Amino acid sequence: MQFQILGQSPREGKQWQIGEEKARTLEEAGKIEIVDGMVKRAVYPEDERDEDTGFIPFWAHLSETGTSQTGKSELTDIVGRGHGFDTVKPVSLLMRLLEHIQDSGSIMDHFAGSGTTGHAVINLNREDGGQRKFILVEMGHHFDTVLLPRIKKVAFTPEWRDGKPKRMATPEEAERGPRIVKYMRLESYEDALNNIDFDETSAQQALQFDDYLLKYMLHWETKHSATLLNVEKLSQPFRYTLHIHADGQTRQQIADIPETFNYLLGLRVETRRVYYDDDRRYIVYRGKINQQRIAVIWRETKGWDEAALVRDKEFVAEQQLTNDADEVYVNGDSFIREAKALEPVFKRRMFAETRE
Repeated sequence: MQFQILGQSPREGKQWQIGEEKARTLEEAGKIEIVDGMVKRAVYPEDERDEDTGFIPFWAHLSETGTSQTGKSELTDIVGRGHGFDTVKPVSLLMRLLEHIQDSGSIMDHFAGSGTTGHAVINLNREDGGQRKFILVEMGHHFDTVLLPRIKKVAFTPEWRDGKPKRMATPEEAERGPRIVKYMRLESYEDALNNIDFDETSAQQALQFDDYLLKYMLHWETKHSATLLNVEKLSQPFRYTLHIHADGQTRQQIADIPETFNYLLGLRVETRRVYYDDDRRYIVYRGKINQQRIAVIWRETKGWDEAALVRDKEFVAEQQLTNDADEVYVNGDSFIREAKALEPVFKRRMFAETRE
């Protein structure tokens, strides 16, 4: 169809996809425009509404939720300028989506970006008193510079401007906000390679400690041999380190052995408590696996003699650390009644051998 729209003719060899009458109607309604030298039809939410079925297009809510520019402004208010994000989802858009999830559900974002999903969960819980949880996954460097600071700030108070709080959270907002946000760094493939120790003699040597530096031991002689982790005796579980490469440097960093074990075990943690018996430090996790009640006890046992193990047993009984537990795991040597050594389980689960 050869005619002009907004004074412009179709390109050579092309024709308009609408008739002239329709074109004139769109021109009068202001629903057609020239963008980058090309005629474009402007489509609005009301154009796609279906009154008979009640259908409302998803993007009809943009007038209420805002655009990526809205999201960028919200992020700038929280963490300040220079965050490096040009396209950010507005918090209200995510809140609109999350309203359809039960108020005690868990929301996981595998590509968390600037953390808008977590921000929206916090806001929505404050708004309706829900108990939603969020899990954010991000591998970019902006995790430390943008995502984590954003979540920390929003957990503190909901309103920010130029990186500073506009006001304190109300008592109700504080009550409904998160009490704690846990974050962890997973060992990367490169980190695993940095901690490999090639052993040409025997698997037994692979279980020896080297200044309590965790190393993955690969038996060089056999192509299909298992990779071993030197956790034969976790006598100092709070001091183990890994070689971690970051920002062009390799450094030793403490590995959270107790937390790792919880995940390997599949423990749904309910409480984590620290106890002291003089200078002896205990970390005790209580939780469930299915309907079984589990207790996991960690302490440093290096150099303990029989008298120390007896005192350990007495302290656990005095503090009732294993009361009501269907199963008890403990690291290192122990006289604690009915407690299981966790090292064998740790090693089997670490290398995907799930049989017990």
